[in-house]
Amino acid sequence: MYAPEKVLTNVDLEKIVDTNDEWITSRTGIKRRHIAADDETTSTMAAEAGRQAIENAGLKPEDIDLVLVASLSPDMMFPATACLVQDKLKLPNAGTVDVSAACSGFVYSFSMAAGLIGIGLYKNILVIGSEVMSRFIDWTDRNTCVLFGDGAGAVVLSAVPGDSPSEVIDIILGGDGSGGDQLTLPAGGSKSPATHETVDQKLHYLKMNGNGVFKVAVRSMTDITQKLIDRNNVPVEKVKLVVPHQANFRINDAVRERLHMTEAQMFNNIFEYANTSGATIPIGIADAVKQGLLKRGDYVVMVAFGGGFTWGAVLLKW
Repeated sequence: MYAPEKVLTNVDLEKIVDTNDEWITSRTGIKRRHIAADDETTSTMAAEAGRQAIENAGLKPEDIDLVLVASLSPDMMFPATACLVQDKLKLPNAGTVDVSAACSGFVYSFSMAAGLIGIGLYKNILVIGSEVMSRFIDWTDRNTCVLFGDGAGAVVLSAVPGDSPSEVIDIILGGDGSGGDQLTLPAGGSKSPATHETVDQKLHYLKMNGNGVFKVAVRSMTDITQKLIDRNNVPVEKVKLVVPHQANFRINDAVRERLHMTEAQMFNNIFEYANTSGATIPIGIADAVKQGLLKRGDYVVMVAFGGGFTWGAVLLKW
């Protein structure tokens, strides 16, 4: 994983907008967020996270068959950020695909990788979530600017022998496009190209209906996690760890309570990194591994919710 060196604390934000540490912490669980330097981009952070993942997997650059990058903050409209990452890491045999599913992007990308490996098309796929959210936030809007941070995380998904304890067991993806206006970045696409008017109206910044997003996030993440473990006959108490999208601690805690899980089963690191959108889950996985929370054969759930609306969950054995 990669987190920029610069850190912006809640106390720092008190000097920028009308807010305070207690207000932010009580409503979100966030204490700090990492902010990209001027020379850091989504692709540079993705490349660093990807490099670490390849090394940790004991692979060489030529072993990677495909690069999937989940991001809603690409370096540019095109070429794809995955192409830039492939060049930075010198991956001579890798195809390149960007995935746009907002905060669910990593789960969607992971699911695509699992399917492609499952049909025998590829052996090693680099899956990355990387975001520079700080450049798409209105820093005068206290309701959104306190929520987001920058960072990147990556995993390598590989085909394994049949006797391996590690496996992707099941996946659920879903969405509801009728909620698209609840969490959106309105301008910059073909519908509303950049003009003086769109810039003046701050339409190139993220817009969110916080209450509406909160309710759908809790409901959808709870429902798909419950459905996933039920249809695979995995009792709640057998799930070692749920690594959820880190949008808001209160969302994750509400999901935990509805699933009747212990606090130890629900991983949270939002206090340090805030909401890094498509990067939260791979950053969380890296953090959990570093803390020694996972061992081979553990049941793990990755679950996310994002703009669109989109949602998704993966059940796997570590």
